[in-house]
Amino acid sequence: MIAKQYTVKLPADYDMGIIRRRVQARGQAFDCFSGLAFKAFLITELSSGQTANRYAPFYLWHDAAAINEFIYGEGFAGVAGSFGRPLIEHWIGLDQRLGDISQLPRHATREDLLIPDTDLAALRDHERDRLATLIQQAPGVYAATVALDPYRWQLMRFALWNRTPPPSAADQTTYDVLHLSTPALHQVKPG
Repeated sequence: MIAKQYTVKLPADYDMGIIRRRVQARGQAFDCFSGLAFKAFLITELSSGQTANRYAPFYLWHDAAAINEFIYGEGFAGVAGSFGRPLIEHWIGLDQRLGDISQLPRHATREDLLIPDTDLAALRDHERDRLATLIQQAPGVYAATVALDPYRWQLMRFALWNRTPPPSAADQTTYDVLHLSTPALHQVKPG
């Protein structure tokens, strides 16, 4: 699996209703996108106590061919045409799990951690165990993934929540989910 996210930072006085209407009009286009496990249409808003107005979709892909279809296709051309070409963060998936998918998620969290000079295999095993425990013990986790950025040597932990997530750590961003497309979510292993 490959995770990716781009973040469009918007002015403090930006009408976030524009983003809400955009997602409402275009979100369903991803509901059948081949090779996509899920796309979470995410925002943060100053009016909700966040540090900035942002549009920050998060994707979990099954393979690079599917990502190419998106980046070289109309979907990303629409983003670039509306907001300019954003930088795309991407990570190599270490593990991903489904939790309670009986209710759609309302929130998402992302945590970035620098990796110390350590045994990478042991770190991978630790993160897989941690993810399995999160799915089993944290109420409200819809789905979660942990992935590696080997350029910056960072781990990225991402979770979708169908209830309010636990209080955030200093290095965690909490988003509101406007829409979730899940064309191949069934291929993600259950917790």
